[in-house]
Amino acid sequence: MNSKKLKVGVVGATGMVGTAFTSLLTERRFPLDNLKLFASDKSLGQILEVQGRNFVVEILKPGCFHGLDLVFFSSSEEISQEWAPQAVKAGAFVVDNSAAFRMDSSKILCVPEVNGDLLDQVKKTPQIIANPNCTTIQLVVALNPLLKNFGISEIRVASYQAVSGAGIEAYNELLGQVTESKPQAKVFPHPIAFNCIPQIGSFQENGFTGEEIKVMKETPKILRQEKIKVSAFTVRVPVLNAHAEAVWVTLNQSTEKTQLLEIWRKAPGVVIEDDVKEGLYPQQYKVSGKDAVYVGRIHRDLDDDKTWLLWVVADNIRKGAALNGIQIAERIFDIH
Repeated sequence: MNSKKLKVGVVGATGMVGTAFTSLLTERRFPLDNLKLFASDKSLGQILEVQGRNFVVEILKPGCFHGLDLVFFSSSEEISQEWAPQAVKAGAFVVDNSAAFRMDSSKILCVPEVNGDLLDQVKKTPQIIANPNCTTIQLVVALNPLLKNFGISEIRVASYQAVSGAGIEAYNELLGQVTESKPQAKVFPHPIAFNCIPQIGSFQENGFTGEEIKVMKETPKILRQEKIKVSAFTVRVPVLNAHAEAVWVTLNQSTEKTQLLEIWRKAPGVVIEDDVKEGLYPQQYKVSGKDAVYVGRIHRDLDDDKTWLLWVVADNIRKGAALNGIQIAERIFDIH
């Protein structure tokens, strides 16, 4: 274990994911020497407690990353594009939660349980490590054990994504609309209370949304399987936190469910909840606040014995964002 204490920065510290980052630094007893918190002008001067110490929120300015070992970015793509390279130039590793660098071939796109070995090659060279899309993270954590043991030819996924993925204003919008007689949409294109919206991100000319394209492009990169076919359909649902996914995965060879369960139960970061007779399967409200990726409703396709259906649920703010970023940092700095 590396006993060195680190000087850490968090950009976007007062947002939902930024708050999760600071909470996890406490929960996981991350070895902090010092912490610098950055946010927008409206949060300037706010005091946040982390690991029993008070830290004042600052704004980004030239030279603000001087002396830092590590900076977590949880802000817009524009902020990351402008400031993340400056943090690296100052000598810090960057873990970036935006989409700014994910598909850059020169950047590692990392889920530690899946391709964390890539981090072992860069521990001495400060650089930007991209944190994947929340929907992608839980998908690859669930499927990587199957890939290793059976190979995968095709993945089809329909997501049911919580409002927290769109930030605190979206979270509050759902809470407010529940009691409104005529809900008014501000964050989302339509009211989200008692409704599902089949649009996350803007529509592309091919009919897919931005969120769907992210899942379809990021998944093969993280799995290091460029030829895997991935198709995604993403939906915003009136759930406060934790994303769910219905997944169809086609393996390269036939197997039995008992083998799948045995493999998953040994897999890091995966919890199996699969007893339909007892009504046991992952549920979003129960998974919220948990660190693992939960898998259930596991059954074989009726027309293709190599295709399996499963229900995958995870906390999109924790494992889908902040926790994955913390795990990346823990691997880079040998923190156990």
